[in-house]
Amino acid sequence: MIIERVELRELQVELKFRFETSFGVEQSLRKLLLVVHSDGLEGYGEVTAGTVPGYSYETSATAWTALVDYVLPRVVGQDFATPAQLLAAVAGVRGHNMAIGGLETAFWDLQAKAAGLPLWQLLGGVRTQIAVGASIGIQKSVADTVGAAKRHADEGYKRLKFKIKPGWDVEPLTAVRKALPSMALTVDANSAYALTDTRVFQELDELGLDYIEQPLAHDDLFDHAKLQAGLTTAICLDESVHSAADARKALEIDAGRVINLKVGRVRGHLESRRVHDVAAAFGAPVWCGGMLELGVGRAHNLHLSTLENFTLPGDTASATRYWGDDDIIEEKLDAVAGLQSLPSTGAGLGVTLRYDLIDKLTVKAEAV
Repeated sequence: MIIERVELRELQVELKFRFETSFGVEQSLRKLLLVVHSDGLEGYGEVTAGTVPGYSYETSATAWTALVDYVLPRVVGQDFATPAQLLAAVAGVRGHNMAIGGLETAFWDLQAKAAGLPLWQLLGGVRTQIAVGASIGIQKSVADTVGAAKRHADEGYKRLKFKIKPGWDVEPLTAVRKALPSMALTVDANSAYALTDTRVFQELDELGLDYIEQPLAHDDLFDHAKLQAGLTTAICLDESVHSAADARKALEIDAGRVINLKVGRVRGHLESRRVHDVAAAFGAPVWCGGMLELGVGRAHNLHLSTLENFTLPGDTASATRYWGDDDIIEEKLDAVAGLQSLPSTGAGLGVTLRYDLIDKLTVKAEAV
């Protein structure tokens, strides 16, 4: 398929609520949307980078520069038969996985539409409904945390994940566990702790959590292995895994026993499938993490989550929870009783862009 043109837009969007993690508060966000054109078809992709370099060094600003100056000039006008060929063309761009992942996922959408297949089938999925959990940010009080937990449990979510940071960890989770003794609970530290904080995780280990996500440094595997050896609760790795090779090394040394698989973090769907397969070979479950995506990114996450080893609830909660009626696609990606269905049975991603809203939200646009 010849990539004839790529449209890139930067959107200014507002979450319905403040979302606090160990690296700060998010509510006003910049999101990048890509539309790839080929032979009368359009492929949609979303760059999952954040507005500030908290989760990753990548931001919407760095992704824009990487795409416009280095990535898109290597692919526009070129003919690619597979995503692997497209990735080979940009192999000289080190890092910037989220920027490249936005393009790569758009190409998958394009290919699925050309083949007349829904994306999940092209990816090799085995299901059309996905169990989902809710991610709950740091609240103002323990009582607020328990209240949020109860509301989301009543909405049918299959797992509740709580953001934690030093000084905000054992106390709120103990209260939640007391209020919801049988609920599947997890915590996510986003790399906020050190091995010297082991006592915190030993206390969390007593609460029957499904896993403890990325407690230590974003680029560490060694200390995670030391921490895992002293815990019954599984460690889930997120920021430390950028490739299938990283997943293999982590699982070989028992640095974790679960992997949060984020499409952008690993450069797109092709490497996501490789990470998925490595984890399956080790008997380690995976689940799809969220990056506060709009409808396009959320739809890509849902299609990926149809693969066989996505056996734990992911972060693909109801879109209206985050955006209300201000999502950029026509389809309502809302969970029912803790289950998300794919957008449609049509070819490709199965979403329809709301160009009237997108135009209002656009603060910068460029076509290459």
